[in-house]
Amino acid sequence: MLFGVANGGEVEVRGLSKAFGSVAALRDVSLRAAPGSVLALLGPSGCGKTTLLRSIAGLETPDAGEIVVGGRLLTSDRGSVAPEQRKVGMVFQDWALFPHLDVGTNVGYGLSRAERRSGRVEEALALVGLTGLADRPPGTLSGGQQQRVALARALAPRPSVLLLDEPFSNLDTSLRVQVRAEVHRLLAELEITTVFVTHDQEEAFVLGDEVVVLRDGAVEQQGPPSELYASPASAWVAGFVGDANLLGGQADGAWASTPVGAVPLTAEAAGPVQVLVRPEALRVDPGDGGAVEVVEFYGHDSVYEVALDGGLRLRARVAGAPSVGRGQRVELSYAGPPTVTWPAPRSSPAVTTPVPAANH
Repeated sequence: MLFGVANGGEVEVRGLSKAFGSVAALRDVSLRAAPGSVLALLGPSGCGKTTLLRSIAGLETPDAGEIVVGGRLLTSDRGSVAPEQRKVGMVFQDWALFPHLDVGTNVGYGLSRAERRSGRVEEALALVGLTGLADRPPGTLSGGQQQRVALARALAPRPSVLLLDEPFSNLDTSLRVQVRAEVHRLLAELEITTVFVTHDQEEAFVLGDEVVVLRDGAVEQQGPPSELYASPASAWVAGFVGDANLLGGQADGAWASTPVGAVPLTAEAAGPVQVLVRPEALRVDPGDGGAVEVVEFYGHDSVYEVALDGGLRLRARVAGAPSVGRGQRVELSYAGPPTVTWPAPRSSPAVTTPVPAANH
């Protein structure tokens, strides 16, 4: 057990609801974070992610439901355990450091005098790679260092659960990737149960052992990132966790006929359906099915937006540098694994346009 942090406790939320006036922030939310795992709360702004995190921390009082951490009932209709007695550490989005206190005092703020004298502060700073900076004012540190000070403060009391509210949102892109990797390694070493909030699909997939997708205060789906990507519970989830071409098709058993040809299905279906086709499942060949309108190069791969002659626009992802340019004629065909379908919406056209990922 590194640094003496308590073994990660299970986090379980049961039927949690919370309203602010007439606005329902959480609607019958239930989820579970396994001991020692990292659980990402993913969703658009205003979906209830931060309210849920603050409820686990004890900073919000739900209207209904229960919160259990490490087998200990913290919130129920019978009352609520105070935040400081929950053995839960929290890193806020803006880090909430005291500018008039030095780094060491910030880290030791929630500790008793005996704990501060025991070397706990120095241990926490060493854990996040800030040895020797205890006497520095927070304002003299870089954004990445300030983020690590906030993390050290949350870890110093040796909590069983760590809560992170969009911890990397205040960092620029390159620093965000670096700090995220450092925090990921640290969490793996500590084996501390972690729940973190993000609106970034890539961040949720990189850090989360499991991901909870929230929409309008309710859980749409919980599962490992690979499961959410391959088998989303709804067309909305499909578009939120990655680029999604949603094609109208006609299902007949284990196959569906679509504008890109026959597509194998994960479950048998019949009649009009909406078919999920991920961009990387499309093959791009010279042909006369449509024209390339947009080319996006990401270094490791390229994305083409192709306008088919029938009016449908699809996104196709291929490895490496672009091999075709704007205006070129191509043929698209399906070359991926079996995929999921949903019943075709009654008012939908035969084909639908691609749904770009919430965050690339």
